[in-house]
Amino acid sequence: MASASQPTPTTPRDAPPTRPARRVTWAWLGVAPFLLFAVFFLFLPSLSLFVGSFQDNQGHFTLANVAGLFTPSLLSAYWITIRISLFTAVVGGLFGFFLAYAGTLAGLPRWVHDGLATFSGVASNFAGVPLAFAFIATLGRLGLITVLLKNVIGLNLYDHGFNLYSFWGLSVTYLYFQFPLMVLIITPALEGLRREWREAAENLGATGWQYWRYVGLPVLLPSLLGAMILLFGNAFGAYATALSLTGGMINLVTILIGSQIKGDVLHNPGLGYALALGMVVVMAVSMSIYYVLRRRSERWLRI
Repeated sequence: MASASQPTPTTPRDAPPTRPARRVTWAWLGVAPFLLFAVFFLFLPSLSLFVGSFQDNQGHFTLANVAGLFTPSLLSAYWITIRISLFTAVVGGLFGFFLAYAGTLAGLPRWVHDGLATFSGVASNFAGVPLAFAFIATLGRLGLITVLLKNVIGLNLYDHGFNLYSFWGLSVTYLYFQFPLMVLIITPALEGLRREWREAAENLGATGWQYWRYVGLPVLLPSLLGAMILLFGNAFGAYATALSLTGGMINLVTILIGSQIKGDVLHNPGLGYALALGMVVVMAVSMSIYYVLRRRSERWLRI
């Protein structure tokens, strides 16, 4: 006699899957200070600049401030600021790259690498009034190096066209904090180069130049260009060093913004906001290009 089969419980196929209950996480408290900082010191000031750029002194809407950016004097200020930023970014970037290469991949002792990293960390943050005073005391008309060259070898730098308070003098001053910043930025990219790539190239008969020409530099190029863009932005927004060194003799955008807002000689806050808005646009374009280049370099270094 066949026994009756016992029914087995079945689960409906169309039953919705159970979702785990969401737990409250306290991890957001860790990033709360950053979010507050970004809101109060990035988004709100940017919003204030945007609104103030389209207001006159009475708070009425106007396009005169933005139209004033295209006057010859203000366009000249942008051009001089861009020239100084480009020059110091390229020269500081190349010099910093070779320094980082020497301290990372050239086989020098470890203490050279550590000393270079320590100096770069300090020098990249040495700016403003202390940096201006240091260069005046060193390369000013009565500076240490100026007097030493004049007394020892009879070379007067200022008789040969050098002037610390000019375009080239300010560029030399900017380079003091530009190339250490480049060292800090490009060193991780150099350390990310795989030794296997060099060995594979040598096994295939490539020389050192061919390795750098076809492997090393193409891999590092996005990082190199991205770091130079950061240096450009670093110099483009510099204010205290230029003002303390030149006293406003060089027509930089940052100095004009201070003059318009503080009202020492000129007083048109709306135009100052418009100048700052123009700088924000330039910096936004620079950061966008840097972001694209950084993504490309990260893709190579993840291999």
